[in-house]
Amino acid sequence: MEDGALSKPAAVLACAAMASFYVGILYVPTLILRLPPPSSHTNFLIRRFKCAGVSSLVSVVVSAILLPIKSGEASQLIGVYGIRIDHIWQAVVFPLALTALMYAGSLTFMSLLLMHSLREDVNCRGGLIKSISVEAVASLRSIASSVMHWRNYVVAPVTEELVFRACMIPLLLCAGFQKNTVIFVCPIFFSLAHLNHLMDVYNKQQNNWTRACMIIGLQLGYTVVFGSYASFLFIRTGHFLAPVVAHMFCNIMGFPLLVSPGKGIVSLAFLAGLLGFLWLLFPITNSGKFLWAVFSFSPSSSRFVKRNGNKVAHRVAKEASKASHPLFCRSRDLLAPASMSRSIRVSLVKSSVANSYELSSQKSL
Repeated sequence: MEDGALSKPAAVLACAAMASFYVGILYVPTLILRLPPPSSHTNFLIRRFKCAGVSSLVSVVVSAILLPIKSGEASQLIGVYGIRIDHIWQAVVFPLALTALMYAGSLTFMSLLLMHSLREDVNCRGGLIKSISVEAVASLRSIASSVMHWRNYVVAPVTEELVFRACMIPLLLCAGFQKNTVIFVCPIFFSLAHLNHLMDVYNKQQNNWTRACMIIGLQLGYTVVFGSYASFLFIRTGHFLAPVVAHMFCNIMGFPLLVSPGKGIVSLAFLAGLLGFLWLLFPITNSGKFLWAVFSFSPSSSRFVKRNGNKVAHRVAKEASKASHPLFCRSRDLLAPASMSRSIRVSLVKSSVANSYELSSQKSL
């Protein structure tokens, strides 16, 4: 292991600990602190919001300590987590459009129901625009006033993506895991963190272990698939918002609708969306669309200096694409290739987590 680098067992152990803490802290108020049960379901969820916030903060601190980043480079840590203000619209629109393709069947079915509902409203009240406005305002009010909706659509996506993607993926990559391995390993921690629902499902299924295990198995399978997709988005884009918006959208939509009795157009829409998803998966997440910075690295000072300029970025990207060095983590440079430059070291951050290149050059850019 390189000096200051992170070992694979340590990275895996840290990820397992963060996943366990994310779930375990939910039971601390009642089991350890001996606090009285919440007086209402709303207070119960608010208490869990606070626990999830504490867990996320602890995970951020732990990963920051384990990542081999010196104090002079601490300003770049936020970029490692994918928290960036550049290319925000790409990080929102592209993943959202890509994810929506998998729900083409569901969206088609919902559109048919909406059209039927609007026809009835128009016949009863009159005015298509008025009916749409009333439905939209009612839906927004319902979402904004429901603590459960805040849990499913805001708190859970943000905290889970922060812990299971932004904190875990850099650790695994720095430990030497390949990107493809990380995409399929990281979701395992994500899915196991959902095992805490087993007893709730068991009670709802009238103490039937068979049904409970089948339901939890289906949920775990779904979380593994989604977790792989979210990890893929995070690594490809280097943007924290990309998996967050996909997570929010999936929580809103639920399971994709594959078929609907008597509505063949739903199945046709799902197949078309699936083909579109597979066709656009790599092009639409091309890291070049999220190119955001060029950093000049000085080994002597161990500091990153941001340099702007598309010409510089494209030139470095063109040359860096020819390199085939394995990525690993050193004490002074995050995800740097094995070869060390002799004079000018230029690191192109296509993705703040996964893609970092260094070039040796005798000329000043």
